[in-house]
Amino acid sequence: MTGTETPAFLKYEKRDNVAWIRLDRPRYANTQNYRLLNQLDDLFKRAMEDDDVRVIVLGAEGKHFSAGHDLGTPDQDRDMPRERVHLWGDHLTKEGAESQYVLEQDAYLGFCRRWAEIPKPTIAMVQGACIAGGLMLAMICDMIVASEDAFFQDPVVRMGVPGVEYCAHMFELPTRIAREFMFLGSKLSARRAYDLGMVNRVVPREKMEEEVATIAAQITQQPSFGLTLTKQALNLIEDLAGKRTAMDSIFHMHHLAHAHNTLVSGSLTGGMDARIMAKANKTAAG
Repeated sequence: MTGTETPAFLKYEKRDNVAWIRLDRPRYANTQNYRLLNQLDDLFKRAMEDDDVRVIVLGAEGKHFSAGHDLGTPDQDRDMPRERVHLWGDHLTKEGAESQYVLEQDAYLGFCRRWAEIPKPTIAMVQGACIAGGLMLAMICDMIVASEDAFFQDPVVRMGVPGVEYCAHMFELPTRIAREFMFLGSKLSARRAYDLGMVNRVVPREKMEEEVATIAAQITQQPSFGLTLTKQALNLIEDLAGKRTAMDSIFHMHHLAHAHNTLVSGSLTGGMDARIMAKANKTAAG
């Protein structure tokens, strides 16, 4: 890479009728900066426009699936111009709470909704940590296959924020468990997530890709239009149950929390940077 080129934060591979997309920032636990999210959108679009692709797998290189949004790596890019996908304004031209609000409408909530509506089946392949923004990427997929060492966590209540921007927890987990998950910021093991119905399969890490490939191959045998209609039907049922409306309301609370934190501490996250959050996450109950 030269100084003017954008690093590639993902990998793309097509095998038979399956597109394999992998986050590729293992040095930083695959945390998500805005360029990574834009590149992910480009690769989802590439898979969508390829009629030979029937199933999309989203995985990650390295020890962890994703430790969430980038809170302070050398590649953090909140103050850089970014290509916008939805019809929201440029956050760099906005002031106060509006700047973060329009940024997250496009890059977090907007992207996740866009990806959840992809009319091809998607499978998340999760190992290690799947934290906060990592949860968002797993939860937009139709199925989740996890390694035995995987865990799920949303610790952002420590920041004074009521869950991540694409907050599907109450639709993924039983009510009492979702409350525990968020109030404690605790780690949910892959096995417990499976027992609660949030995860489809739990397998040894060395067998995870083989298991995902088998599932994907079985799905590719179904009629493509039938899969599209089935996915639309299932998404419709979730929305009729209130998923979209609830998520909109939580997103607005999320931004009230950001504005409050900025007024009180001068920080969107209430002073909780990557180092402090990582230390707290390691000691969280699970």
